[in-house]
Amino acid sequence: MSSPNSQTARAAVLLGPQSIEVREFPIPTLREGEILVEVEGCGICGTDVHEYKRDPFGLIPVVLGHEGTGKIVALGENVAPDTTGKTLSVGDSIVTSVLVPEDCPFTKDFPHRSNLSDSLGVYGLFPDSPDYHLNGFFASHLVVRAGSTVFQVNGMSLKQRILIEPMAVTVHALERAKTTGLLNFASNVVVQGCGPIGLMMIATLYAYGISDITAVDAVPQRLEFAKKMGAATTLNVKELGTEGTLAAIRGATKGRGADFAFQCTGVPAAAAQIWKFVRRGGGLCEVGFFMDNGECSINPHEDLCKKEITAVGSWVYTAQEYPIAIAMIRHLVTIGIPIEDLVTHTFPLAEINQAMQTNIALEGIKIAVVP
Repeated sequence: MSSPNSQTARAAVLLGPQSIEVREFPIPTLREGEILVEVEGCGICGTDVHEYKRDPFGLIPVVLGHEGTGKIVALGENVAPDTTGKTLSVGDSIVTSVLVPEDCPFTKDFPHRSNLSDSLGVYGLFPDSPDYHLNGFFASHLVVRAGSTVFQVNGMSLKQRILIEPMAVTVHALERAKTTGLLNFASNVVVQGCGPIGLMMIATLYAYGISDITAVDAVPQRLEFAKKMGAATTLNVKELGTEGTLAAIRGATKGRGADFAFQCTGVPAAAAQIWKFVRRGGGLCEVGFFMDNGECSINPHEDLCKKEITAVGSWVYTAQEYPIAIAMIRHLVTIGIPIEDLVTHTFPLAEINQAMQTNIALEGIKIAVVP
């Protein structure tokens, strides 16, 4: 990791499909309200992998990485307190959340739905520019711009801090699910897809007080992790097939199906399949499609009208949900859920291409880059 006194920073710049090069940039003089952060680690998200593979956002050249954290090494003039009102000082551990322009018309009209604004920004998904090179956490340093949402998280371990951003995704999904009025302590819930988001969804539900959780996935290692996160039952859909999985779910629910389901994969076939697992009058939350991975087909009669399923989508999170996510991580540690175990691999910045390929190969759970 670079010294706080270094005059240059290293950043992993995506230059083309599956081509990242670590380059050096001068550390800029901080403007009013800006913060210089020395990065300590950042998880690889599925969004990073999609951008790495084919640049669907058209951001190249770009420094990726939004599941990051680090320590403040310098402050510009008149830096505001963090988003919860805590004074920020050199040495503090921080994470960042979303950025929404103050003049965003959508957010002015729908202040509690800022996550749906087309102007929503996040560090790690800003294209490179002459004024700002250190835009993502796949770097030795990050410049936090004035007006950003920032949270001081002193006292949390590095792995805990790396998991805050994906935890905010599952906290938001839980809140969306609760709007249906169908989720309670007695609910039997299916979580389909046991990647990092699915596993953290299970942990979030367990911490919320739901104990009858069934995890569905095709990878035995991930199903073992699901048990650690709080799943009572695991079903290997590759072994059982759709019909066998459905039979197992119905067999455990008086022949009805699940009260509620969370779809946490980015696979269109799985998005169609999940409707079969939900009982008549049940609920569904679609969490997995943060990218356009294609269309799927459902039977409007059998899957929707006849069953009167209440379905909601879940899109990222708001900055206001970060304190809840931080509290959730701390609570999970307190009640003995080994949430840190989800970070299974770490790579130095120089090996970021290998880290991406490890993620693509579905090796491990959460892959992290530690400069």
